[in-house]
Amino acid sequence: MKDMMNYKGYDGSVHYNDGDQIFHGKLEFISALVSYEGEDVKGLKASFEEAVNDYLDMCKEERIEPEKPFKGNFNVRTGSALHRRAALFAKEQNINLNNVIIEALDKYLLARQA
Repeated sequence: MKDMMNYKGYDGSVHYNDGDQIFHGKLEFISALVSYEGEDVKGLKASFEEAVNDYLDMCKEERIEPEKPFKGNFNVRTGSALHRRAALFAKEQNINLNNVIIEALDKYLLARQA
């Protein structure tokens, strides 16, 4: 994905402020605010990786579990009509609703990436 970096399973945004002539970003997909900045791309990347390491070290020192960006589950609000259609389809196919959603989402994303 454009404008993102990844390190140790954490994704960080990439932004540029022309007024300050500085690159900056933050860890995405977690509630903790972890930000970083650099004067150039190489500096930003190094600052991002240092921020991830500092976050993980701080969690270890404070004996707290670091937030994981993607836990593998999330709520989807479909509306009752689509929920019913999906549940009926799952029943007809003799599979569970979770597998219907996984397969549908996977196919959708593959088609969009092509």
